[in-house]
Amino acid sequence: MTLSAAPAASEPTSGLPDRRVVVSALGVTQILAWGSSYYLLAVLAQPIAEDTGWPLSWIVGGLSLGLLMAALVSPWVGRAIERRGGRPVLALSALLLAAGSISLAVAVHPIMFLAGWLVMGLGMGAGLYDAAFATLGRIYGQGARSAITSLTLFGGFASTTCWPLSAWLVSDLGWRGACWVYAAIHLLVLVPIYLFLLPRQTPPAANGAPAHAAALPAGRISARDRITLLLLGGVIAVAAMISATMSVHMLTILQSRGLTLASAVAFGAMVGPSQVGARAIEMAIARFHHPIWTMVVSAALVVLGMGALWAGLPLIAVALVAYGAGIGLESIARGTVPLALFGAGGYAALMGKLALPSLLLQAAAPSLGAVLIHRFGTGGTLAAIFAAALVVLAMVSALALLSKHRRAA
Repeated sequence: MTLSAAPAASEPTSGLPDRRVVVSALGVTQILAWGSSYYLLAVLAQPIAEDTGWPLSWIVGGLSLGLLMAALVSPWVGRAIERRGGRPVLALSALLLAAGSISLAVAVHPIMFLAGWLVMGLGMGAGLYDAAFATLGRIYGQGARSAITSLTLFGGFASTTCWPLSAWLVSDLGWRGACWVYAAIHLLVLVPIYLFLLPRQTPPAANGAPAHAAALPAGRISARDRITLLLLGGVIAVAAMISATMSVHMLTILQSRGLTLASAVAFGAMVGPSQVGARAIEMAIARFHHPIWTMVVSAALVVLGMGALWAGLPLIAVALVAYGAGIGLESIARGTVPLALFGAGGYAALMGKLALPSLLLQAAAPSLGAVLIHRFGTGGTLAAIFAAALVVLAMVSALALLSKHRRAA
């Protein structure tokens, strides 16, 4: 492993599936999978509460329950993709998301609703970013970096595409009708895309993977590799917790800074384009640097953005653009850094293991943020988020230094 990116010409391409087809197929499915699961309740929670009379906390808690289930199955998902490739696992994820959507649509009691989110969680664990990244790594091996970066560009449009779609469906068909439509989309659009546009299992020897079948078997890794894994897992998990907390509580935090709801929404809307813009820049310059530096810049931008918000500087737009760019790059780094540090052998299984703590913290983040706001106000909450961002930056810096020492050794 080195700290300089390998030239594009060294990436294995001969005989492999067309990247444009595979990435475009996964890009469309990622938009719809994220929009119909992770981003679903942003639009549907209030209509569900008004229609059913169920407590809003129960309704929103469904997403946390789904993320918890996704965390629990993520190691299995990684191992399954490592053994069989991503095609059957992703197709199963679409079936599970369809079943979960139907379960939500027919729920007549909060317990049934939460049970539906357990099924949704299975689909999320098998079908969102970590599974898609693992699939690309399984197909393209060490050459998957550019494909992963391109895929995140699609993912950045999930809320932009599906929030208006969900709002339109709710207004015309009600929230239950919206769930039925999403179930049909999974069955009629996502399943065929996975089955007909993704390649069947690619043997490890053909995808540029090293000769060993799995990365870092637990009984044989060195102390330095173990520390590297712990740092990498910590960075990905805490960064995901920061992003999940801000995605839920951003409007509350911005309004506490004296903004009206309309102004808070307008400022908050800057985060999405900032993510996509940062990813586009990274795609253009990725061949000139090692992915660890993408992670370093990501952590630094989040520190800058959260620090400016916490300090109350009158630069809210700049703070949110920095934060958005940081979390946009983080999505790329979580897929490319493990591949660069540990190679393509066992990459899918490694991604499944790294997803477990990340999804657990994402599941806890909304409730933890609510507790912090209640106990310490938005100022104290921002201070805690800023401190967490500093911890991420410190861990990333240590990871970069450790990687440099490994290269020297």
